[in-house]
Amino acid sequence: MPQAWDARQGTGRGPGGGSRAPPPPYSEHAPGALFKAAQSQPPAVPPPPPLHPLIHCAQLPPPAGTPAPARSGEPGRGAAGRGWTGTLNTNPHTSRGLQVSPAEGLGQNSQRSRATRDHEGWKMVAGELATLTPCFVSLSFWLSPQSPSLSTCEMLSLDPLHPQWDCPLGSKDLDREVGPWGGGSGVPPTDCFPGSWHQDVGLDCKGSPEGAEARAWTVYYYSLLQSCLQQAGLPETQDRSHLPRTGCPGAEVTLCLLGSPSTFLSVLLEGGVQSPGNMLLCLSPAWLTKVAAPGQPGEAALLVSKAVSFHPGGLTFLDDFVPPRRATYFLAGLGLGPGHGREAAELARNLTCPTGASAELARLLEDRLLMRRLLSQQGGVAVPATLAFTYKPPGLLRGGDASPGLRLVELSGKEGQETLVKEEVEAFLHSEALGDALQVAVKLSGWRWQGRQVLHLHPRAERDTVVDTVLMLLEKLEEEESVLVEAMCPSAQLPFPGESHLCQPGAGAWWFCAGLRPLHLPPGGPSPSPELAVRICTVVCRTQGDRPLLSKVVCGVGRGDRPLRHQNSLPSTLEVALAQLGLGEPAQVAVVRQRVKAAAEAALAAVLALEAGLSAEQRGGRRAHTDFLGVDFALTVVGRELTPVALELNGGLCLEACGALEGLWAAPRLGPAVEEAAAAPLVETMLRRSARCLMEGKQLLVVGAGGVSKKFVWEAARDYGLKLHLVESDPNHFASQLVQTFIHFDVTEHHRDEENARLLAELVRARGLKLDGCFSYWDDCLVLTALLCQELGLPCSSPAAMRLAKQKSRTQLHLLRRHGPPWPAPSIHAVACCPLESEADVERAVHQVPLPGVMKLEFGAGAVGVRLVEDAPQCHEHFSRISRDLQGEADHPGIGLGWGNAMLLMEFVEGTEHDVDLVVFGGRLLAAFVSDNGPTRLPGFTETAACMPTGLAPEQEAQMVQAAFRCCLGCGLLDGVFNVELKLTGAGPRLIEINPRMGGFYLRDWILELYGVDLLLAAAMVACGLRPALPAHPRAHGYLVGVMCLVSQHLQALSSTASRETLQALHDQGLLRLNLLEEALVPGEYEEPYCSVACAGPSPAEARLRLLGLCQGLGIDGPNYPVAHFLSHFK
Repeated sequence: MPQAWDARQGTGRGPGGGSRAPPPPYSEHAPGALFKAAQSQPPAVPPPPPLHPLIHCAQLPPPAGTPAPARSGEPGRGAAGRGWTGTLNTNPHTSRGLQVSPAEGLGQNSQRSRATRDHEGWKMVAGELATLTPCFVSLSFWLSPQSPSLSTCEMLSLDPLHPQWDCPLGSKDLDREVGPWGGGSGVPPTDCFPGSWHQDVGLDCKGSPEGAEARAWTVYYYSLLQSCLQQAGLPETQDRSHLPRTGCPGAEVTLCLLGSPSTFLSVLLEGGVQSPGNMLLCLSPAWLTKVAAPGQPGEAALLVSKAVSFHPGGLTFLDDFVPPRRATYFLAGLGLGPGHGREAAELARNLTCPTGASAELARLLEDRLLMRRLLSQQGGVAVPATLAFTYKPPGLLRGGDASPGLRLVELSGKEGQETLVKEEVEAFLHSEALGDALQVAVKLSGWRWQGRQVLHLHPRAERDTVVDTVLMLLEKLEEEESVLVEAMCPSAQLPFPGESHLCQPGAGAWWFCAGLRPLHLPPGGPSPSPELAVRICTVVCRTQGDRPLLSKVVCGVGRGDRPLRHQNSLPSTLEVALAQLGLGEPAQVAVVRQRVKAAAEAALAAVLALEAGLSAEQRGGRRAHTDFLGVDFALTVVGRELTPVALELNGGLCLEACGALEGLWAAPRLGPAVEEAAAAPLVETMLRRSARCLMEGKQLLVVGAGGVSKKFVWEAARDYGLKLHLVESDPNHFASQLVQTFIHFDVTEHHRDEENARLLAELVRARGLKLDGCFSYWDDCLVLTALLCQELGLPCSSPAAMRLAKQKSRTQLHLLRRHGPPWPAPSIHAVACCPLESEADVERAVHQVPLPGVMKLEFGAGAVGVRLVEDAPQCHEHFSRISRDLQGEADHPGIGLGWGNAMLLMEFVEGTEHDVDLVVFGGRLLAAFVSDNGPTRLPGFTETAACMPTGLAPEQEAQMVQAAFRCCLGCGLLDGVFNVELKLTGAGPRLIEINPRMGGFYLRDWILELYGVDLLLAAAMVACGLRPALPAHPRAHGYLVGVMCLVSQHLQALSSTASRETLQALHDQGLLRLNLLEEALVPGEYEEPYCSVACAGPSPAEARLRLLGLCQGLGIDGPNYPVAHFLSHFK
């Protein structure tokens, strides 16, 4: 019967309780980790205590060409070669030296003489190793009569001094104990972190005393945090708990993490950048309290009384909160091992705030059999060939279609299964699904065995041994647990650089693994070096719309004959790792990266699809969802192609590995990493879910419903849980049936806005509406909304600022007078203009404003009535036409004619046109999104094409953002979401106009798609007086390039090849993005775009080519509407 090796005691425990020699070392799914050492006799002297640094030596097979050693029962063969095992104590405080035990069949005299000869050499080797770090060092060596001196030292592995504590909660790589987790008992080690920091810090939480064991863990995690910060070159945590922080519970973002600082350090630091002071690390469950949530039976709010808060620059503070902060997002390290795993699981269950993990979901992710079946069936991800014997499997594993390479055998009982097991194992070992695998692993699978399952490696040819191991492990099974027999994925063996094919080993041939070291050398050569193996670790995050996004790939490279685990290999980038394997061609590396990306994202997509079918109870709460996933891959060859094979799912270990790689760039002399942090998408998801949490159930009054282009408002409000009340002039508006309260009120008479605001305030009070905020996204209603907010005492920019921004000439003339300080002043962005209310004004204006110029409506929208004028006659002509055709709201509803039809003449400036959408709160810029516009159709300036994100150089983009922000501040717009139109000239940005509401047309949809930021939700949060929960520096995930369709140019296409139904179908298939802007195909002289059609791509050029092809096929492109010309800016 296989014995269990206890690495901490240095002995194996047999059935009789006696000390036995260790069995073959076993590795967790390391690609190519096919190492299996021969079992040795017990050492003559017992090993020292477990905390002492030791060197353990185990017998290995000889190098190629060396005669085999004597076998047990064949003493006559002992002269052919000698195998040695021994223990060398490198602790300078002990007196033991080298203790060597012979291979089977060798005599004691021979052993001792040989040991004496090599004693000094071993002491030298051990001394060199001991200078590195206190550790357990395993040396496997072979002594040959042809080489009386010490031969090449192979199979070196460095295992941390405290293997029981060196892994975070929920670690999967602790293959050192037999038996399931026994719970979270035990205390952590003390004095195990090098460094110096203050120990007299206030870790006690008032009102929540801790026991001795819990206190020890709190101190341990605090020391671990300081050690991590120190190694990253960041300052020590400052203790300011004696001065409690005060805040606004329930009105601020609070991202709370409970778990190992080393696991979550990358998340914590990124959170400190994206949401300063709102990313909190709790080092003890005692710092958190669950309180019943009123009106939400069975759910509880999570309050934070104490935490370490994170800020930009890696600054951290130990804070107390009075009153406690209310968590808007909770993520905990879950596990059954030492620490706070059990308490964290209970804290995460049935919370009112979003949670990124739960014990219930962790149980599913930890079920290796379930996940492999899920990834194989639903995600199309390659997994190791696996034979599973499962005892009373869970419902999710019962039935269903067969998975490639995955065989599930349901057992009715654990006894009397010998025949069945033998038949299934024999069929599995001979199946083609195992491919080139030379060994199989046998292990237990299930929640109880998380991180502590024993891995038994056996040659594929040893059927009986595999059967015996399976039968032995079957005795340990409980319901819903399994015994797995799985193929050990062989490592990818790449040809030497320059070879165009996979070489095959043969007599006298040089066989290169990864193009680095020969595996078979000519006779008489040095001992061979083992092949290299790579383990690929990925972090993939759930983003807007439940879409998976790969955020980071980290690799570990090591010897293929040793356990290649997360915490015993240095992290490296995929490019560096593949270069170690001889694959350095950028195109080939890109192919591998794309395959890894596709597999990792497919894995998370499969998990999210599984979760979507679970009840709230099965997930551990209504708001429990998996927000990120770690996926480990082996890189192997399948069908002569490098293929990533998913080994297991985990979160903490992969996240920690990514953080370790990013930590390489922590030192200032090395500079910052250019890549986005692995945790950036996860923190963005935390903030997005926090915003939803804060806004759910908020009561908002919307003034003006808008047209068909604003249908998304009502859909989004339902999704966010907003309670909307609507004020609208049209009693039959479709939105009247989609809101909590509908107030029919004529909002078009803008000369009565002050009076109307008072009347509306009275109506609101009379209906008993308890509003949290009031806002509008409709141009005509912006000033009225500001006046109404003033009457109701609700947050909003001032009515004066809204009036100033609403009237275009007043905006420019006001900013022209703002010369600073500070500088640059808004005046440098303003453009000369003159208001026009009569023909006399026109005559005066042509002498004040340089021509050519632009004439437009003072309060207009959608470029209706805008025209390029080159001389005085054209100015008079256009003024007369507009005065005649567009006199009031009835002539063209929705473009601002309720304010009148006054016009202005402004200077025409050459340059590229851009939109800048801003989120401003309390006069501070929180976010900015810049898009590029294609050349407009002159002389009417109708928008033709757009691209997002901008293609401007970073400096020019920053100039555009600052110009837009300065102009808004110059007009007094301190709170809200604003759209600013500018032109970039040779002398810098110049203002076209400010729209004091979120951008129209496609802009909200595009920003949500690319950045995951919803301007509508941000505007609603500002209206409620809440700081929008936005990432500090959102990054776009791809590009969008689109064109406008006009009824005057595309009536035939829009009625046939590019009909609304056709475009919608293409949108639903993901081939294009459709934004419908008008309901009917009605041509007219003063028209607005009918719709926007866009295509996505990883680059502007690719998105542009896709769009051009679609437009040509749909009939949108034509001689009178040259799409290629309109897209020429976006090459």
